[in-house]
Amino acid sequence: MRVLILPVLPLVLSGCVVASVADAAVDVATLPVKAVSKGVDLATTSQSEADEKRGRELRKAEEKAGREAREAEKRCREMAARGETCPPPPANPSP
Repeated sequence: MRVLILPVLPLVLSGCVVASVADAAVDVATLPVKAVSKGVDLATTSQSEADEKRGRELRKAEEKAGREAREAEKRCREMAARGETCPPPPANPSP
C-alpha cells in the first residue's frame, strides 16, 4: 500500500507548492504598490479629515471661551463682594 502512495504523493502535493509560490510572488509584486499607496494616504488629507480637524479646533476654541467667561464671571462676583467694580468683558475674537 505504501509503495503505491509514495510515488503519487509528490504529484498531489506539487499543486499546493505551486499555489503557495504563486501567492508569494503576487505578494512580493504588490508590496511596493501597497507601500506607496499607504505613504500617499498618510501624506494627504481628505476633505472629511480636514472637516473633522476643523470641527475639533472649533469645539476646543468654544470650550476655552466658555472657561474664560466662567472665570471672568467668578472674578467679577468676587470683586463685587469686596465692593469693587468689574472690568468690562473682553471682546470675543473670532476663531
